[in-house]
Formats: sequence, structure tokens, C-alpha cells
Amino acid sequence: MKGDYQELVDEISELLGEPATLENRDFGLIAFGAHDSDDDSAMDPVRTRSILTRKSTPAVRAWFEGFGITRATGPVRIPAAPDAGVFRDRICLPVRHRGVVLGYVWLLDAEPGPTHEQLAAAMEVAGRIGALLSDEERAGADLSRELRAALTAERGWQYDMALAALRSALGPDADGLHALVCVAPWPTEDAPSARTVPGASAVCTLPWRWGEAAGPAADGPRTDGRPGAARGTGGSRGDGRPGGAHGRAEAPGARGDTYPLGPAGSAEGPGGGRALAVLVRLRAADVLDPALAAADRVRGTAGAGAVAGLAAPRRGLAELDAAWWEATAATRAALAEPRLGPLARWSAIGPYRLLTALPAAPPDPVVAPLLQPAHGELARTAEVFLDHAGQAGRTAAALGIHRQTLYYRLSRVEALTGLDLDDGEHRLLLHMALKAAKL
Repeated sequence: MKGDYQELVDEISELLGEPATLENRDFGLIAFGAHDSDDDSAMDPVRTRSILTRKSTPAVRAWFEGFGITRATGPVRIPAAPDAGVFRDRICLPVRHRGVVLGYVWLLDAEPGPTHEQLAAAMEVAGRIGALLSDEERAGADLSRELRAALTAERGWQYDMALAALRSALGPDADGLHALVCVAPWPTEDAPSARTVPGASAVCTLPWRWGEAAGPAADGPRTDGRPGAARGTGGSRGDGRPGGAHGRAEAPGARGDTYPLGPAGSAEGPGGGRALAVLVRLRAADVLDPALAAADRVRGTAGAGAVAGLAAPRRGLAELDAAWWEATAATRAALAEPRLGPLARWSAIGPYRLLTALPAAPPDPVVAPLLQPAHGELARTAEVFLDHAGQAGRTAAALGIHRQTLYYRLSRVEALTGLDLDDGEHRLLLHMALKAAKL
């Protein structure tokens, strides 16, 4: 980046035939052109101090700003003031981007002085410097507040305003390709700086009860294509935050063979009820390496048991809420089903794409007896049997048991539930109930 500034300053020096100096809006030196003149007045005390100390004094700053350079949109001529240490007239080229002054290019003004055409060409280069300064400022900005507001705002004008603020903060990057990553459980309320996460545009933490549904709306899609907002207890808000009243006391599926039925109304899931959201820039929708690298980086700092979910890539921010829902759904699926983790893509979580959209509810009464801790082995046997499309040989091999043992266990499953495992709809009910219990 520093080299880019130097090249642009040298370009202005070449255009105007005078060595140029670039400072930021706080009068901190960024780059300067070579001074090869024998004229001692070319290096007056103000310019010398600026180059040697890489900054100007508050008095010098106030004196120059008195000529209106902070408001100017074109070149400003400033007369010499020997008493202030300014021995030569100056030309100031304000460096602006999107109407905001970000710095100044300084040149000595000598007769006959640059032409109008030369100054116009120099201002065009100053505009390019402004774009670079804006990009650098944005890259160093902490956009956690803007991202959190966009992911937690209620549907309607609040969401639209939050999205507009995030779009403004991101600048041109807002219209590019992005992928949203969710990491949970996240151990603290603090988020890492976006500058420490490769490819990240913004990072924030969010409260999240991942024993509850966080799916699309119960009241149908919006006319703008985003899922609608869910209504009522036990439903989902549709913005990636659960709205239900029922939780689970532990992260289901941690052992792969238990189906916990923690108390309804549990306040928080693991990790104190927090998740991390990371908005990652992409160059192409089919090249997810930046998102995968960012997810791996932050997941590695989250502690044991943390998993990540990755939403489908999208261009622009219009569907940011839908992307957050996908990312949280994939994370919930990875927490429930370890084989999907530690990084689960929304596109690869299979039936959990539907199950994570359902509001939290007690298990089906027919299946509930099978979900008691005492019957964990039977529940796991039934799930593996259904995962293998009811093929006894493959199921027995996967479980490491004899076929007769498998048949005995399945008969007990039927006795407990009253379901007929030869009936397709009964199988479907049991299969979905077992998967949903892990969530």
C-alpha cells in the first residue's frame, strides 16, 4: 500500500514539475517526492519538520486549515508566511473520497505556476489517492456494531436501516460476493478484529440459544424474497436469532448415541449462549477457500467443541438475514451431528436444512419413549438402520453387531413406539424425530 501512495505522489510531482508531499487529514506524513533543487527555500522549516518528524504541529495544522482546505473540493493556494515558518507559497490539493476529506497533497507554488489543465490532472490523481486511503481506512475499521445490528434487527424499517449502515461502512465491497460464517459456541462477548481474520469484512458476536430453532419464518416469505419474520412463542425470528421458548440443557449429539430432552425454557446453550459471525469477501462463488480459511482460523481460537457453519455465497447484502440463518442452521447441524463438522456447509447438511427451520417443540409422543436415556442404544440402532435405507446387512456392519441382534433391537423399537418399520411413513416419522431430537 505504501508503494502505491509513493507512485501516485511521484505522478503528481511529474505532472506539476514540483516535488509533492502527501499527508493524511491529521497532517501525518504518508509519502513525499524527491527534492533535488539547490534552492534552500524549497525546504522551509514547516516542510522540513513534516518530512523529518512525519507530522506537523497543531499550530501549523490550524494555520493551514484556516484557508478552508478541509472544505475545499479543488486546489487551494496558500500564501507564504515567514513568521509561521512558511517561506514559499503553497498549493494544497485536497484528497477526498465520496465527499470526505482524507488527506492533502502539498506543492510549492512558483511563477508562472501550473496550468488549469495540469491541476485538473493532478486532482484526478488525488482522487485515486483518496480511494486508496478510504480502502485502507475501511480495512482497519471495526464494523462489528454494523454487522451485529444487521443480523439482529427486526424485519422492516429497522432491518433496512441497519443494512444501509453496513452497506455504507463497507463501501464498494458491499456489492461484491460474500459468505457468512457462524462459529459456536463462542467463549466470550468479544470478537476478534476483522484485521486478524483473513478475508473478513466484518466480525461480531451475538447471543444465541442453539437449542432452539433459527429457521425461516412461520408467516411465509416476504415480497422482497427474504424469509418473513416468525411470530409467537417457540417460533423462529427468521433473522438467524431464535424466537422460541424451548431450549435444551446440553449440546445434543455430542456423543452421537444419546438424545437429551433437557428442560424446556433452558436459558442458554453451551458457551454462555454466544456465537461469532464472520462476513468474508469472495472472488468467485465456487472458490470458498477464503471463507474456509477464516472459519478455520476463528474456530481454532474458540476452544474445544466449537464448530463452524458456512452459508451459501451471495452477491451484495440484500439476503444477509437468510445467509445468517443458513450459517446458524449449518452450525446447529454440526453440533448435533459430529460427522458433519467441524465445518459444515449449508449445502451439505441434508435433512437438517428442513429440521433446523422447524420451531422447537416436544418430541412426537409416539417416539418420546425411545428418546429416554435408558434407550439410547435402541435409538442409535434405529437411526443407523434408517440412515442405511433399512438395509440390515449394512446396518449390522456399521454397528458391529450380528444381524440377529439387530433384528431383536428393531423389534424392541417397534414395541416401544408402536411403529411398523416396514411402513414408509412410519420410518419417515421415526427418522425425522430422531434427527430433530439432536437439535
